[in-house]
Amino acid sequence: MSLMSALSVGRLGLQTSQNALNTVAHNVSNADTKGYTRQQVQLGDNVYNTIKYNFSGVSSQQIGLGVMYTQTRQVRDDFLDKLYRKESGRSAFYEVSYDTLYQIENIFGEPGENPFQASVDRLWEAVEELSKDPSSAVNQGLLIQRSSQFIDEANIVYKELRAYQDNLNQQIYDNVKTINKYGKAIYELNEQIQRIEAAGVEHANDLRDQRNYYLDELAKMTNMTYSVDVFGNYNVRIDGESFVSRGQFYEMGVFTEDNGFYTPYWVNLAEKTIDRYGRETLDISHAKVVDTNRPISTAINTDIGKLESLMYARGDHRANYTELETEAKYDKIQNSLIMNVQAEFDRLIHDITTGINQILEDASDPANGYLCNSDGSPIQLFVKNVTPTHIYNEATGIWEKMKEDPDNFETLFTVGSIRLNDDLAKQPTLLGFVKPEGSTDYETGQKLYQLFEEETHALNPNLKTLANFSDYYMNLTNQIANSGYAYKKLTEDQQETVSAVGSAREEIIGVSTDEELTHMIKFQNAYNASSRYINAVDELLEHLINALA
Repeated sequence: MSLMSALSVGRLGLQTSQNALNTVAHNVSNADTKGYTRQQVQLGDNVYNTIKYNFSGVSSQQIGLGVMYTQTRQVRDDFLDKLYRKESGRSAFYEVSYDTLYQIENIFGEPGENPFQASVDRLWEAVEELSKDPSSAVNQGLLIQRSSQFIDEANIVYKELRAYQDNLNQQIYDNVKTINKYGKAIYELNEQIQRIEAAGVEHANDLRDQRNYYLDELAKMTNMTYSVDVFGNYNVRIDGESFVSRGQFYEMGVFTEDNGFYTPYWVNLAEKTIDRYGRETLDISHAKVVDTNRPISTAINTDIGKLESLMYARGDHRANYTELETEAKYDKIQNSLIMNVQAEFDRLIHDITTGINQILEDASDPANGYLCNSDGSPIQLFVKNVTPTHIYNEATGIWEKMKEDPDNFETLFTVGSIRLNDDLAKQPTLLGFVKPEGSTDYETGQKLYQLFEEETHALNPNLKTLANFSDYYMNLTNQIANSGYAYKKLTEDQQETVSAVGSAREEIIGVSTDEELTHMIKFQNAYNASSRYINAVDELLEHLINALA
């Protein structure tokens, strides 16, 4: 080997050691940077100088021309990456579900100093006192007072349930915006990385870190899968639909339903049509991102992602008692935490108010004006805000109860549309409970009491256990508490799984300062050795030049 070649070997050693030291310094300085992946220098042999070919031997005579830097690569494990992202998405799903049930529990005041249970019990106590002496003005006044408190507090609870449902609705909108932001960032990073690495000389590791960070965050929000094509681009799919692919970003849109609820949909799959008036309409029936009609199951991966959980928790409308009439109707809402509670709570209010009203109507005597208004209609303790409870039939001369039509909300006796009878609120003694002949109407008082005593109410069509009103409400709150405990346990288990997988992944991608300091010493020694080697060759050249001169 010539002396100049020897100098080149030393120079390569210096350059390689310096590159390795720079990589070590980069690792140490980013040890606490979120999303940073440990980088590692790969070294390889430089080309060999062949002195003599030996066709009969094992190999020819060659002289190595030193070490060379091949690449700085990221240290990652694809299996752990995919497992971590999947489990973090599942963890986010159950965190939302648990938080939703926790908020619902707080709305009902359970546990707390003023739970709604107290309103039910106070009304029952008033009915019990009335049954002892229905003609007492004090007992009648107590019934009106407790009924007013009951319906007011019921409306407050329902209003708060609606408000929290609206909060979930807004979270869905915000999450779609964030998902689009991450998707667009991944798409742009794909383009940047491909341009930088096209020549095969440089690896855009810091950009790859950014892309991996966005993939981690996206995995928490959606049921995401991804693959890498031959060009190094990440192709991302959400629930099986393309989100990011080579040269394309498929935006997720938000459709506003008639009830104000937001529905995420794929813009590229939605169908636009023009009606005869020239108005553009959008059909998203085959473009919805989340299908909430599917059962929540780990086996089919419908329990992954914050967006999916928000959609299930919120539901697609305001639920009421009519959706508990049949198992088929209930099946459409039972996956929604909010809608399930709304319907079961509404049934309690509906059954209490309509039950009391029906007893008063059955006891009324229009001919003698007993328990009737001045127009002859039966007195009702509870009335609807918009529509009347009874309509006068001129053909028969009878006041007929307005039928409740599930397709016409205004006809329903549902929480949020019920109030106390204004006339009774002003003058409770209008009830009287004294029959035309002057006797006290103990029979009606007993029927009102039995209404609260009888165990004829099931929480939903899937449960066959019957209960009275007080126990019904306890069953409702116990159901919320038990579901909350189950989701809390699932959340904790998922967090432990994510933590375990995350720790295993961090051992590979994370920066260990102790390990990096060891590498620094190794590469510093290699740098010093190359320096001494160059000095030795330099002295030899100087000696030869001086001697020849």
